[in-house]
Amino acid sequence: MDLSPAFVTTIRTTFGDAGDVFLRDLPHLLEMYAQRWELILLPAFPNVSYNYVAPVVRRDGSEAVLKLGVPHREARSEMAALAFYGGSGCVRLLEADPDGGALLLDRVRPGATLQQLAYTDDVQATAVLADVMDALWRPAPAMHEMLTIAVWAAELAALRPNFGGGTGPFPAHLVDIAERLFAELLASSAAPVVLHGDLHHDNVLAAQGECWLAIDPKGVVGEREFEVYALLRNPLGWPLAQPDPARVLQRRIDQVADRLGLDRQRIRLWSVAQCVLSAWWDYNDHDPAAGQDDLRIAELLWNLR
Repeated sequence: MDLSPAFVTTIRTTFGDAGDVFLRDLPHLLEMYAQRWELILLPAFPNVSYNYVAPVVRRDGSEAVLKLGVPHREARSEMAALAFYGGSGCVRLLEADPDGGALLLDRVRPGATLQQLAYTDDVQATAVLADVMDALWRPAPAMHEMLTIAVWAAELAALRPNFGGGTGPFPAHLVDIAERLFAELLASSAAPVVLHGDLHHDNVLAAQGECWLAIDPKGVVGEREFEVYALLRNPLGWPLAQPDPARVLQRRIDQVADRLGLDRQRIRLWSVAQCVLSAWWDYNDHDPAAGQDDLRIAELLWNLR
């Protein structure tokens, strides 16, 4: 089948041998789920990255989206979050196979992302994201299969060993700050809710009736203030391109805090720590610039005090 070189490279780089198996088996998987869920497959959406995502038509003629990926913990957490949300504030889950990494979702129409609105009216785009947050957040169940902030935070512990005990290209003071903030904020967190975990402009789509719905939730359990970090760093590259990025970040924090009754300081501090972690996730030996924007935003946020 015709897959873009960028998609193939991303799958192989991210998932290694499991990615090679997924790419080899993808034609069979598409045929299998088309039969199981009685679907007519259409060509994949452009610019697929970590999953193969394609529009489909169901037996009753309704539109849906088939999403196939390498089975892993984030995929299971996404499925659990979608089931938990039940279509409230988020695209509706129709079918799922956690072991196979397959999802069938309602197709959101008209489906334009929130990104363009951010470029023309960031205040309104921020208001939309705050409304979606409000629609999504509900107390986390006692038992669940979703990720937690603590699970993500623990991944920062691999940074120093990777650089022989140092911090490599990462500013030492920012790594120190992120390590300390994660420990302090986790220890003092309020009652957890089910967060989207990556709620930015490309993960919110226009739906019918002047409604906006989230897609691609990570499904992360933790306190509300953590959610705002993805808004602050997106659209990627845009905040830092503004004449006064610090002012944009502060205005966004104030706007969301006022709308949702959140603690400004905890929004800022969670976002500092998570931006450093995001930069670490993006780090690779072949692209020294990867993650640098996140580190710049972390610095700006830290200095907002």
